[in-house]
Amino acid sequence: PGSPRTPARGGSPALRGLAGRKRSRREMEAESPVGARLGEPSGKSARKRLELPRDAEPGSPGARVRAGPGSAPGAGGFGAARPALTPCPLSAQEDVAELQGRLQRMKVPGQVPSVPSGTSSELRSRLERLRQLELRVRQRREGSAATAGDTAAAAPEGESGQKPPAYQRFHTLAQDLPPGLTLPYKFRVLAEMFRSVDTITGMLFNRAETVTFAKVKRSVQDMMRRQFEERHLGQIKAVYPSSYRLRQEKNVPTFGSGGKKSEYQLTLEPLLGEEEKVDGRPHLSASRLLERRREFHRSLVNIVREHHKAFLAALSPPMVVPEEKLTRWHPRFNVDEVPDIAPAELPRPPQEDRLSTAQEVLSTARGMLSPKVRQ
Repeated sequence: PGSPRTPARGGSPALRGLAGRKRSRREMEAESPVGARLGEPSGKSARKRLELPRDAEPGSPGARVRAGPGSAPGAGGFGAARPALTPCPLSAQEDVAELQGRLQRMKVPGQVPSVPSGTSSELRSRLERLRQLELRVRQRREGSAATAGDTAAAAPEGESGQKPPAYQRFHTLAQDLPPGLTLPYKFRVLAEMFRSVDTITGMLFNRAETVTFAKVKRSVQDMMRRQFEERHLGQIKAVYPSSYRLRQEKNVPTFGSGGKKSEYQLTLEPLLGEEEKVDGRPHLSASRLLERRREFHRSLVNIVREHHKAFLAALSPPMVVPEEKLTRWHPRFNVDEVPDIAPAELPRPPQEDRLSTAQEVLSTARGMLSPKVRQ
């Protein structure tokens, strides 16, 4: 008999039930899970039946898949093998070489072969027609190349060496307006400059101020964020000669603009009609500003018309289109390549004789004195 704490050999019923459960779990672990799912016998016999024969053919369903050198086990089943790259057969290589030779021959512009002696009359006429078409294409290419060379030679020296940026060269292609009598980019900028100059000049002229180029230049550059020089004013005068009266005046108040009052300054005065007066003085109204802007735009279009007419006359065969029926430019006429406008000559300050030495002062004063004073 043992102590009351020590259980009997057989143990309590609870311990015997726990041991039974453990034994059943060990038995379940000994069995194969694949055999338990498929209803096959467990143990080594199940493992032997799952092994694939070594001498099975590669195409048979029971063939063992061996992993290649670039495959990893478990990446695609038991081991996914990459298919070996078979070399291209000789016939395929010959076909590729023949295609490459054909492409090289197509790149070189060939000539129409001569007509064989044993061909029919219909085939002869077709070949002769092809020869005539090829001759025309060559003549057109030579003519276009010569025209491009003449245009480049006629361009100013300062612009021929510098190529304008793409947003200026292809300005008309980026417009969302319907095709029509569009203007080049540099002409549009000049039209915007004229609008700014006219606006500033109208404000100063209506206030009875003397409009100087220094005032207009500073205001236009602030409005457009662009440089405005005398060359642009000369272009405006060349496009619209009756827009302003330009003069060199002296003793014009500068009001702290940096210049001297005794120096000559270029002044602008808008040319207006007799009917455009308010209280007996000419007045540049808003309607007159709009009319002048339209007139400037029409003058720019007329300049482009002249270049377009010369382009049509240089075609083969030449074309003649009446101005009232012209609604758009020719498709091959590049508007943005129209040459720039030659600026008109602006008035220059008169050359004054300045005395720089004392001898010149004495000689000038001696000529102004009377003979008695000279003696």
